[in-house]
Amino acid sequence: MAGGEQRGAPGGPERVALKKEIGLVSACAIIIGNIIGSGIFISPKGVLEHTGSVGLALIIWVLGGGVAALGSLCYAELGVTIPKSGGDYSYVTEIFGGLAGFLLLWSAVLIMYPTSLAVISLTFSNYVLQPVFPNCIPPYNASRILSMVCLRNYEELIPSNAFNFWMTPSVGHLALAFLQGSFAFSGWNFLNYVTEELVDPRRNLPRAIFISIPLVTFVYTFTNIAYFTAMSPQELLSSNAVAVTFGEKLLGYFSWVMPVSVALSTFGGINGYLFTSSRLCFSGAREGHLPSLLAMIHVKQCTPIPALLVCCLATLVIMLVGDTYTLINYVSFINYLCYGVTIIGLLVLRWKKPKIFRPIKVNLLVPITYLAFWAFLLVFSLYSEPVVCGVGLIIILTGVPVFFLGVYWRNKPKCVNRLIESVTCWGQKLCFVVYPQGGVAEEEEAPSAASQRPTSKTTTRK
Repeated sequence: MAGGEQRGAPGGPERVALKKEIGLVSACAIIIGNIIGSGIFISPKGVLEHTGSVGLALIIWVLGGGVAALGSLCYAELGVTIPKSGGDYSYVTEIFGGLAGFLLLWSAVLIMYPTSLAVISLTFSNYVLQPVFPNCIPPYNASRILSMVCLRNYEELIPSNAFNFWMTPSVGHLALAFLQGSFAFSGWNFLNYVTEELVDPRRNLPRAIFISIPLVTFVYTFTNIAYFTAMSPQELLSSNAVAVTFGEKLLGYFSWVMPVSVALSTFGGINGYLFTSSRLCFSGAREGHLPSLLAMIHVKQCTPIPALLVCCLATLVIMLVGDTYTLINYVSFINYLCYGVTIIGLLVLRWKKPKIFRPIKVNLLVPITYLAFWAFLLVFSLYSEPVVCGVGLIIILTGVPVFFLGVYWRNKPKCVNRLIESVTCWGQKLCFVVYPQGGVAEEEEAPSAASQRPTSKTTTRK
């Protein structure tokens, strides 16, 4: 999407920069492709396991779509008010300052996106290997290796049966079910990471969000209804690959279509995650919060190759640790923590800069309602899974000394600066990358909150 070269005036020299070529259709494809990537094929099992009934599981799915819609409305306002790539990171840095922005960036680069990519890759490998190992869980090593290479039962829906609980879910169980469901909806904010590559972002960003979120919620709800009409809850819970079991029930000899379709979907999801998460690293490096090499783009393809390589390497590390469902709880908690902080930033920005130009201004009830769900989810997730959530919080806080040593401390020893320069030079030669020439947002966008901050040293360097 961002390939090709950006040229200057006709007959003039070629300019290496990110291109504005993501239209409305491509924007919707980014959101829908990132959300549907793999979540609907693995989260149904986790949601059903924690809710204890078919009916409550369906309510969780609809509720998850509603909460995602509330969050996306808030992000639409932030995206057109601060039209910069980087999404949450750019907004939090703009509103709360460098440390808060760096901690969000640190958790995203270290946990959120590598974990999401790892889960999608593992889903890809599980569905490809499931026909080979139909009666057992695919071997651990085979699943990991393949992940790395990729980077008619209507009675269950009758109300009396749908709410027939085989276990009594606690509030903590409901919070965990919501976390599992929210993982399937993760990606609704990813278009905000590539705002500077959008054609007319003030118009197309909110349009793409308003089209995509209701469509995904509709698809997810009816996909789960389809699962429950073809399988009993016990069959779904015992399945290693829900869509494969669904295909075996309905398609017979053509059941091979399901794992192939899921593999294609997850492979596309990996592509979307890499595309957007690399732009987050790019934005962080441009602000001076990550090594400057990550702010460089390929001279021909105009894509941030070093940032892409960092995302892939972090994913490979995460992939070797933990099982899929623990990883989902892990990343969903950190995701929701970051979402909530960003939407709190919306309220703070309303208070600090009430007269700033806002093409979209949502009703205050929207962020307040979202934050009420956010607080409920985080409190009961902490109560139900204190170890998972606690380790996540500790990893985020490890970013504090890293920030002061790597970013805040300007007068580093000359030997450290020479080492950084030599590594940067080596990386440039290896990846064939340079600093972007000029900035799309600075040249083509109207004045915004982003333009009120002095340009960082990293941005001005050519």
